[in-house]
Amino acid sequence: MSSADQDDVFSQRIREQWTDQLGRRLDILIAGCGRGGALDVGRYEPRVTGVDEDLPPLRAHTANRGDLEASYLGDLRLVPIPPRSFDVVYVSFLLERIRHAELVLDRLVAGLRPGGLLLLKMRDRKSAYGFCDRVTPRRLRRALWRTLAPAGSVGPLPAMYEPLASREGIQAYCLMRGLMIAEDYSAVSGPARRGPHGGLVSVVCRAVAALSRGRLNGTEDEITMVIRRPQNHFARLI
Repeated sequence: MSSADQDDVFSQRIREQWTDQLGRRLDILIAGCGRGGALDVGRYEPRVTGVDEDLPPLRAHTANRGDLEASYLGDLRLVPIPPRSFDVVYVSFLLERIRHAELVLDRLVAGLRPGGLLLLKMRDRKSAYGFCDRVTPRRLRRALWRTLAPAGSVGPLPAMYEPLASREGIQAYCLMRGLMIAEDYSAVSGPARRGPHGGLVSVVCRAVAALSRGRLNGTEDEITMVIRRPQNHFARLI
């Protein structure tokens, strides 16, 4: 499934959530608002709040957004996320670039109302693209970004890739927290693969995957999931 198709899935799930709430205005939190994370919400006009780290490129992009009613930049372990305040939490390419990713995700999930949706997009640490991203030295990443990334891309951003930033990591997390993974997709969306030398980057990723003897995915690099927090009051709560 393409990244654009996944965006359509997210839009459909938001429409369904709006219907389930009998037309009540939705509260949406976008975690990773400084990089992108726009949602097609159609005519529903939800209240959208954004949070992200306070880094210069993220600060500039957030300031230029017109879809956020409020935004908070800083340490994501401390920014205000009131418990059970959001119908939808969209985590947009955030987990792979922050430290303490599990603690931050705990806070984001705690902000969901029962029955709420966690929409997740992240770069897979077990992809060849993710591997190259996290092992490339910072100065070299900065130099390559200017050459490989599409014009206007926000970055380069930190590349932490803690164990949570993988399909197995999220599956284990959801099992421990009583969350249900409703949909799970893979896609190709790494910035360097969409840039002026995307063909060369794809060749490198396939070569790295071959050298890993199958441990790394040489094609897809993005994980997209639709995760639901149960309505059941006896489910494990954070």
